[in-house]
Amino acid sequence: STRESRVLERYGFMGLTSQLDNDPKTYGEAMSDIDLDKWLEAMKSEMNSMGSNQARLVAKGYTQRAGVDFEETYSPIAMAKSIRILLAIATWYDYEIWQMDVKTTFLNSFVEEEIFMDQPEGFTTVGEEQKICRLQRSIYGLKQASRSWNTCFDEVIRGYDFIKNDYDPCVYKKISGSSIAYLVLYVDDILLIGNDIKMLGTSKHGCPLNSP
Repeated sequence: STRESRVLERYGFMGLTSQLDNDPKTYGEAMSDIDLDKWLEAMKSEMNSMGSNQARLVAKGYTQRAGVDFEETYSPIAMAKSIRILLAIATWYDYEIWQMDVKTTFLNSFVEEEIFMDQPEGFTTVGEEQKICRLQRSIYGLKQASRSWNTCFDEVIRGYDFIKNDYDPCVYKKISGSSIAYLVLYVDDILLIGNDIKMLGTSKHGCPLNSP
């Protein structure tokens, strides 16, 4: 057709913007674009900003197959009433209450299954583009990531003589003489409650890679 495309006046700048939006939508389009160098520079800038902006590489968990790439995915979290009860106990007995969170939570645990992924587009190793990556850590996006982290935490904290509560698997207790400490895990958030600062300090450093 030889008809000329025109923007209707009632759409104003919205129509003009739509006509001028020729940015590449995929990595392949960017690599064949006339402004290739600018796109590469923009990509590098984005990757370098991951630390400051807390961005991360995420696995395509939706491609995982049950029974092949993962088995169990369930991971418990602390019950709200457990937290309320322990805070009430802490208030009544004037216990110390410490709060912590775990940095890059899921990366602290290892995966048991053999899981492979392609090298990220634009960041392949030169001369080894045909190779793939084997995951060692339970990165974000994996269906079993939360469960792997919870299992890892449980193994480590029980090594510091904490006993898991039978009613709530995310509540732990440690008693030594007259000293007592409670620990509550809610995914990557931790509450430490107790009457002995020294015991709480030891427990804090025992938590896998925690941050105050």
